[in-house]
Parts: sequence; structure tokens; C-alpha cells
Amino acid sequence: MKLILTTSLLLSSMLLFGQGVIGRWQTIDDETGKAKSVVEIFERNGKIYGKILQLYREPDQDQNPKCEKCEDDRKGQQIIGMEIVRDMKLQDGYYQDGTICDPKNGKIYKCEFWIDSNDPNKLQVRGYWGFFYRTQTWNRTY
Repeated sequence: MKLILTTSLLLSSMLLFGQGVIGRWQTIDDETGKAKSVVEIFERNGKIYGKILQLYREPDQDQNPKCEKCEDDRKGQQIIGMEIVRDMKLQDGYYQDGTICDPKNGKIYKCEFWIDSNDPNKLQVRGYWGFFYRTQTWNRTY
């Protein structure tokens, strides 16, 4: 009986932590509270990246905009399909040492993110500019 209970607890914890950050996340604007996009977080060469799969746009907005304000290799790229998260590494329970691009203003920020300790379906995403930062909560989608 102890073996069954121990195995069940071990498998449950593996499933919970096994979800990790890999997957699809709905981004929520921290200023308006509205859904902005769906980002797919994935691993490549041992680092974590993220690209925009879908944008939530108003009917009067450009439905397939380009990143005109970007100043790096993303300049002029379609925002849908654009890699906005780059080079994140897991360290001390946080994904860090990478960057995130805000296609709205073209700026690139240092970034860290982590799974919310109270809800494994929420990702806390923090972008830094010097000592200043903003944090958004992204929701897991399936």
C-alpha cells in the first residue's frame, strides 16, 4: 500500500512539474487586462524560445502587421510567426538570461519568467529595462 501511495505521489508531482513552460500561452496586456496574443514556448539547442502564433486584433486594425519599430533582425518581419523570446535558460527555478521583444514598440528587454507557484497554468513574464520592470501573467492554452 505504501508503495502504491508513494508511486502515485511521485507521478502526480512529475506531471505537475513536467508541464513546465513548454507549450502555448495566451498573453495578457498588463495595462488593459485584455488578451493580446498566443505565444508558443519551445526548446531549441538547450535554450527556451517563444514565437507569436496568433494576434487578437480589433476589426479596424491591421490583421497581419509587421514589426516596423524593431531595430534588429526582426525589423519588417510579420509579427505572427516572429520569435519574441530568445535564449532563456533555467537557473534556480527561473528562466532567465534571455530577452523578450515587444513588437508594439520594437524594444528588446532582458527577461525572466517562471510558473506561478499557486497555479501551474499561469506564467509570470518579467521584462527589465535597467532597474525598471513590468510583469505580465500569461495563461496556458491547449
